[in-house]
Amino acid sequence: ADIYGGYTAEGILGKALKENKGLRDQLEIVTKCDIVAPAGRYADARVKHYDTSPEHIARSIDNSLSDMGIDHIDLLLIHRPDPLMDHHATGRALDKAVASGRVRAVGVSNFRPWDWSLLQSAMDTPLATNQIEISLSAHEGMVNGDIAFLQERGIRPMAWSPLGGGALMDGSAVETLRGKMAEIAASNEVDEAAVAVAWLLAHPSGILPVMGTNTISRIETLSDALKVEIDRETWFYLYSAALGREVA
Repeated sequence: ADIYGGYTAEGILGKALKENKGLRDQLEIVTKCDIVAPAGRYADARVKHYDTSPEHIARSIDNSLSDMGIDHIDLLLIHRPDPLMDHHATGRALDKAVASGRVRAVGVSNFRPWDWSLLQSAMDTPLATNQIEISLSAHEGMVNGDIAFLQERGIRPMAWSPLGGGALMDGSAVETLRGKMAEIAASNEVDEAAVAVAWLLAHPSGILPVMGTNTISRIETLSDALKVEIDRETWFYLYSAALGREVA
C-alpha cells in the first residue's frame, strides 16, 4: 500500500525494479490507496483519515506509478471503507483508472458486504477481490458472511495477516491451538506457520494469503503449506482449538 513505511515502501520497490530490468515482468503489482496519515507527502495532514475522492485516487495512482517507476498497476485496492465515500464519484474514478490502462483491475480491502455492494452498484468494472484479515486467530470472516458473499460471486478473497500478525507464532495464541499446530507440523515435517497457511488454503473459497516477510527463506518455509493436506476433520480440529471450544 502507498502508506506503508510512511509512504516509502513503493519507492523502495521502485529502486529494486530499476536495478533489475526483468523483474517487473515477473510480478503482479498490487497496491492500495485512501488512507491519509500525517507522514511523508501528507505530513501536513491534521489527522489520519480516509479519502476516496476522485482527486485523491488519481493523485495516489500518479504517486504509485512514479514511485515504483512503472506504467501500470496490476491491482489497485481501496484500503479501508470511507464513511464519507460518494460511491458514484469513487466508482467513476475507479472505472476511469481501468479505462486509462494505468490500472488493470480494482478491488477493495476490509470492506463488509454492504460496503462492497454500494461501491459496485456505481461501477461498470467488476471488483476483483476483497482483502480481509483471515487467519486461525481472526476467523470471523468464515461465519459472518464476508467470505460467503465473495464465494457467491465466484471471487477469491485475499487474506492479510494470515499468521495473525505473528500472534500464532510468538506464543500469544491459545496454547491448545499451538499444540495442535505443532502436532500437524511434525507429522508433515513442516513449520507450524505452513500449517496455518495450509488451513486457509483448504477453504473452498480459494483464499489467497498475503505474506509479509523480509527473508526469502521465510517464503520457502511458508510455501511448504502446499505439501500439507488438511482434510475436513483436521480443519475442524484446528478451528475448534482456535475457537477454544467444540463447534455447536
